[in-house]
Amino acid sequence: MARFHTDCIERPLRICCEMLGHFIGSHPWLFLTAPLILSLSLGSGFYFLKDSMSNNIEEQFTPVDGPAKTERKYIQETFPGNDSMFSQMRLSTDGNYATLIAASDSNILTVESLQHILDLDFKVRSIKVHYDNQSFEYEDICAQVVGSCYSNDILDIIEYNANNVEAVDLTFPWYYSGFKSFPLYVSLGGVNLHQERSVIVGAKAVQLYYYLREDNKAKSDLWLKSFIDLVSNLSSTSIQVSYFTSESMQWEFEKTPASVISLFSITYAIAITFSLLSCWRLDNVRTKVWVAFCGVFSTGLAVLSGFGLLLLLNQPFVMTVASCPFLILGIGLDDMFIMISCWQRTRVLDSVPKRLAETYKEAAVSITITTLTDALAFFLGCCSPFGSVRSFCVYAGVSICFCYLYSITFLGACMALNGLREAENKHWFTCAKISEDSSSQNSRVFSVCCVGGSYNRFLEKEETESMSLFFERFYGPFLTHKMIKVCAFVIYVLYLTASIYGCFSLKQGLDTKNLALDDSYVINYYNDKRQHFSEYSCNVMVAVKQPFKYWDEEGLRHLCKCISNFEGLNFVNSTYAWFLSFKQYTDATKLNISSQETFQTHLHHFLALNSKFKQDINMTADDEIQASRFFIQTLNKTPMTDLMIGLRRAAEDCTVDLLVYHPAFIYYDQYTIIKDNTIQTILIAVIVMLVISLLLIPNPLCSVWVAFAICSVIVGVTGFMALWGVNLDSISMINLVMCIGFSVDFSAHISYSLVSSPKSDVNEKAKEALAHLGYPILQGALSTILGVVVLSVSGSYIFRTFFKIVFLVITFGLLHGLVFIPVFLTLCGACWKLK
Repeated sequence: MARFHTDCIERPLRICCEMLGHFIGSHPWLFLTAPLILSLSLGSGFYFLKDSMSNNIEEQFTPVDGPAKTERKYIQETFPGNDSMFSQMRLSTDGNYATLIAASDSNILTVESLQHILDLDFKVRSIKVHYDNQSFEYEDICAQVVGSCYSNDILDIIEYNANNVEAVDLTFPWYYSGFKSFPLYVSLGGVNLHQERSVIVGAKAVQLYYYLREDNKAKSDLWLKSFIDLVSNLSSTSIQVSYFTSESMQWEFEKTPASVISLFSITYAIAITFSLLSCWRLDNVRTKVWVAFCGVFSTGLAVLSGFGLLLLLNQPFVMTVASCPFLILGIGLDDMFIMISCWQRTRVLDSVPKRLAETYKEAAVSITITTLTDALAFFLGCCSPFGSVRSFCVYAGVSICFCYLYSITFLGACMALNGLREAENKHWFTCAKISEDSSSQNSRVFSVCCVGGSYNRFLEKEETESMSLFFERFYGPFLTHKMIKVCAFVIYVLYLTASIYGCFSLKQGLDTKNLALDDSYVINYYNDKRQHFSEYSCNVMVAVKQPFKYWDEEGLRHLCKCISNFEGLNFVNSTYAWFLSFKQYTDATKLNISSQETFQTHLHHFLALNSKFKQDINMTADDEIQASRFFIQTLNKTPMTDLMIGLRRAAEDCTVDLLVYHPAFIYYDQYTIIKDNTIQTILIAVIVMLVISLLLIPNPLCSVWVAFAICSVIVGVTGFMALWGVNLDSISMINLVMCIGFSVDFSAHISYSLVSSPKSDVNEKAKEALAHLGYPILQGALSTILGVVVLSVSGSYIFRTFFKIVFLVITFGLLHGLVFIPVFLTLCGACWKLK
C-alpha cells in the first residue's frame, strides 16, 4: 500500500489547472468581468427573498416525517373538533391562545393578590381591537363551551370574587364541587398542602388561559398582539406577571435575523482588516493588499451568486441560512491565503501567465480537494429529516461551489493583474513606477513609501515573509524533534480521552425557548412555568383505533389491563376515560349494558348528559363505535423523550390497537432520530471524503490519515461541544455536518503538500510542508475565527452555537493540521520511499 500511488486523477488535474492558470493569466480582464456580470445577474434573486422566507418552527425544526405528525393526522380525521364544545385536553395542536402566569414571593391566594389577578383578567377580556373598520373584544373571538367563553377554573371556583377564596377549601390536584371537577394543577403552581389533607394552604402562582377560535387568523393574531402590548406594560408591586401566546415563539424567532444584521458589517470589516494586515508587505510593489481585498470581495460575490440562484429557483430560505456568509468567508479566505503562498514561490522573472500557471498547478488541486469535501459534506446534509438543516446545507453547498469558481476565476484574475503591476515595478496604491533601491539622497520616509520590488536574486523568488521563516526555521525543526513527537502523541491521547468523555455526556434535543432571543419575554414565561408548574406534565391522548365491544366484559378487561400497564409507569398519574365514566354511571343507576343494544341505548342518554364525551367517540350512522379515545395524565418525573417513548412502547405491548399522541410529541420526535441520523450522515460523509482523498491525494495511506483526521476532529468537536453546554439538536447538527468539511481542509493541505514534496527524508518533507503552508493555514484559521467571533455576543442561541462549534472545529482542525497529522505522517515515513 505504501508503494502504490493513486495519481491517475491528480496528475491530469494538475495539468488542467496549470493550463487554466496560464489561460486566465493571459486574459485576466475576461475572468474579472465575467464573474461580476454573473453575480449581478444571479443577485437579482434577492428580490424574491421575502417570498422565499420559510421560518415556520414546526416545519423547519421538527422531523419532516416524524411519527407524531402521522398520529396527529389520524386524530384530526377521526376526532374532529367541536367549535361549540371547546376542550383544552382534546386539542390536536397547541391551539390558539394567550396565557399569563401571576406569581408572588409569598402566597398568591390572598384577597389582595387575587383582586389584582381579577383586575388583570378584566382588562384582558376588555381589550378592544380594531379590524376591518370594526372593533371586537375577547368574547367575540373566544373559544366557546356551551355558548360561553372558555373560562379559568380558579376564577370560576371563587365566582370572580376575591373575598370568596377565604370561604373555599381548595383541594389539590383536583377540586370537586357537586358534580363538577376542576383540575387545579393547571391553574395553581407552587402549591403548599395541609399536612394531613389535600387542602391547599397556599400557592406561589396562578396561570390563566384565554383560548380563541381558529376560524380567523388575522383577527386572532391582532388580539394576541394587543394582549402582549397590554400585559407587557402592566406593573404591580404584589405580583410578577409573565406571559406567552401560541404565536409568541414564532414571532420571536422571526426577530432573530434582524439581531445579527449589524454583525455582518462588523464581521466583514474584521475580515478585510485582518486580510489586509496579514497580506501587507513593507515592499510597496510585492505587497498583496489588493489581492487580499479582492479575496474578501470574492466571497461576497459567492454568497450573492449562491443565494441569488437558489432564490430564483424558489428554494426555501430558513433563518439558519443567515450564518452561511460567515462560513463562506472563512473558506474563501483560506483558499486565498493558499493561492498567495503558492504565487510567492514562483519565479519573479517569469511571465504572469506562467507564474499563475505554476500557482494553479500547486494550489488549485489542494483547493479542489477541500472544496469537494466541503461541498459534498453539505450536500449529504440535504438528506436530513429537518427542513432547517436541508435549507442550510443546500445554500452552503451551492455557495461553496461559487466560492471555488470565483477563487479560480475572479481571484486568479486579480492576482494576474496584481502580477502585471509587480512586473512593471509599480506602486501598489499610486500605480506609479518606482525604484527598486533607495538612493542615499532620499529621506527615510521616501524609502519606506516610494521604494519596492526587491526579490531574492539567487532564487529569483519573492523574499520569504517572517512568519513563513518562523515555520521553516523554528517550528518545523521543533515539531520533528523526537521528544516533541512523543509530547504531541501524549497531548493527542489526552485530547481524545476528554473528547470521548464529553461524547458520553452529550444531551439531545432542542429546547424551543432557545429559538427566541435572550431578552425575549418568552424566556421569563418558560422559567416561571418550569419553576411553578413542573410537577405535572402533559395530558396524553390514547386512541383505540379498532372497533371494540365495550359491552363485552372480556374485551373490556383487555383494555383495562392496558390502562393498568400505562398507570404502572412511574410517570403516569391518572386516567380519564369516557367508558370508565360510563361504567360508573351505569353502576350507580343499576343499568344493564351487557348487550350491544342496551349499551348503545344507555350510551346515548349518558352522552346527552355529558356532551363533552361525544368528541371522544367516532360512531357510524348505525351507532357502531369505530374508534374512541381516552386520556392519561403524566408527571414530570422523567424527561419528555423517555415519557413519549415509554407510552409508545406500552401502546405497542397492548393487545388492543392503540395510538398515543400529544401536540408536544411533534417537537420531541427529534430526540428519537437526531442521534442516529447525525451518526449516519457523518459516517457516509467520512466514506465519501476518504474516496475523494484516495482519488486526489497521490498516496493511499495519506488519504487514510485524512479520513482519520476527520473522525478525530468530529469526536473532539462533539465531546467538547457537550462540555461547553451545547446539545445535539437540529442547530448543532448543521454545524457537525459543516465540521466534516472543515476538518478536511487543514489536514488535506498539509498531507497533499507533504506527499508531493520531492525530498527523500520524511522529516524534511514535513518541514517543507509546514514552511510552505504553515502560515497560510494559520491565516485561514484565524480569519475564520475572526469571521465568527462577533457571533459570540449575539443574543441568539442559534448564532452562539454556530460560533462555539466553528471555534471548536477550527481550533481542533488547526491542531490536527499543524501538529498531529505532520507528526503522525512522519511516524509512517515508509509510505514515501518511492516518492
